[in-house]
Amino acid sequence: MTDPGLLVLASLAEGDKHGYAIMEDVQLFANIRLGPGTLYGAITRLEERKWIRAVNAQERRQPYTITALGKRHLEEQVDTLHKIVQTAQRRLKTA
Repeated sequence: MTDPGLLVLASLAEGDKHGYAIMEDVQLFANIRLGPGTLYGAITRLEERKWIRAVNAQERRQPYTITALGKRHLEEQVDTLHKIVQTAQRRLKTA
């Protein structure tokens, strides 16, 4: 799972975070470093699709939250990824 949008959604599924916290979280759970351009490009696309939204700012940092639509999309993507992993594992056993 290397799609920046899915990584951001997965991070926000745990709770609201600002950009830097999302970058750090993704680095920890996926071992993928999202650069600022990649991260904020993904955030913009996710906001346009109504999958995340900005919440009240804390100081200068802008936190984001996942919406119900975003949770549904993430669940669908996780289900698809799960099926792919199951298929790959089954096929590797016979390889």
